[in-house]
Amino acid sequence: MVGRLAVVSGGGTGIGAAVAGVLAGDGYGVLIVGRRADVLTDTAERLSVECGRTDAVTAVTADLTDPAHLDRVLAAIGDRPVDVVVNNAGGYLAGDTSTLAGTAAHWRANLDANVLTAVLLTEALRPALRRPGGRVILISSISAQRGGGGPYSAAKAALHGWSYDLAAQLGPEQITVNVVSPGYVAETEFFGDRMTAEGHAKRVAATLVGRAGVPNDVAEAVRYLTSPAAGYVTGQVLGVNGGSVLGR
Repeated sequence: MVGRLAVVSGGGTGIGAAVAGVLAGDGYGVLIVGRRADVLTDTAERLSVECGRTDAVTAVTADLTDPAHLDRVLAAIGDRPVDVVVNNAGGYLAGDTSTLAGTAAHWRANLDANVLTAVLLTEALRPALRRPGGRVILISSISAQRGGGGPYSAAKAALHGWSYDLAAQLGPEQITVNVVSPGYVAETEFFGDRMTAEGHAKRVAATLVGRAGVPNDVAEAVRYLTSPAAGYVTGQVLGVNGGSVLGR
């Protein structure tokens, strides 16, 4: 398909950048979206060079929790159909939960970062999704299935329920909607300086394969779900966790 377009949120680093790189390597034009202009620009330039196509990856700076910022994304895609939307923006946001007001702010921040970003981007691009053949993918987390992240776990679990509704709505238009749920993935900014050697070892020991995941493990799962081979797969949660949580 000529002129295929993918939009990847949180595409500047880690899993999002790996997804953008895989899709660009498969011939997509990729638009990466995030809040840090310098990081996005550097990643877009690097990935374009790596895949050997000038401007294969372009960047838009936007805060996807702000509905007004979605106009920037829409302006960047113009009248092109969108083949793939990968909702990767999000992460665990710390907060002061010593008061009820602090707890409310903590939960709202995590829900906004992980749920609202996906909802607003998908709804903004929904009219532009290619029919038939569009793909919507939500990046969740193993914590949605086993807990441990408080509001982050709850927010990621919310993506699962919403994906089922969205799959039912878009299925008649031959658009698939799926969730990729990573386990422990090293080489990302997720843990910041919180990860210790002991924490790393504990997470690796919890897998069945004896290693941490890397961003490309998740990117390859996304590649499958965007491919023609996955045209009959929708409304599913694909765990990429080394066996830390078994399928259910």
